[in-house]
Amino acid sequence: MPVSERTYTAVVLEDPEGNWELHRGRLREKPSMTFRHNADMTYLGAQLIAQLDRRHYEVRINSGHARRLDVTYYIPDVMVFPVEMAAAFKDRDDVLEIYDAPLPLVVEVWSPSTGGYDVDAKLPEYRNRGDLEIWRLHPFERTLTMWRRQPDGSYKESTVRGGNVRLFALPDVVVDLDALWN
Repeated sequence: MPVSERTYTAVVLEDPEGNWELHRGRLREKPSMTFRHNADMTYLGAQLIAQLDRRHYEVRINSGHARRLDVTYYIPDVMVFPVEMAAAFKDRDDVLEIYDAPLPLVVEVWSPSTGGYDVDAKLPEYRNRGDLEIWRLHPFERTLTMWRRQPDGSYKESTVRGGNVRLFALPDVVVDLDALWN
């Protein structure tokens, strides 16, 4: 039986440590992750935080929700958003941190427990949301697959194995993959 948006919000607010997502009306708890997964999302977040002006952008690591319609809420491993997107709820303790508008960057880090789900379910939904840049880091293969939104709404896919990667949606930000993986 599908879960309503109201029920989902109640579950998340009553169990904030549960890391609950909603995929097309189905409640799903994000599982615990491996050391490598957690390290990569943390160090990627740290690189982004160090380069972004907090007056203009915020970074979330395994928190906040990217929503599509009222039946899909995901907690990206890492996401970046303009601060004005949070104006409606930043000083409230009774509502979830939810982003409906396309985000500049959404990242999922591959793990054995969620790798298939991320590729088959989450990444297509991020494209459907219109997020500008979508990354899938694979810590064991040491690859970064990127989908970058084009002016016509399509996405260009590319994969890199190291070096510096300049963000498409935030061109003043460069991620050092070699430092991330070492």
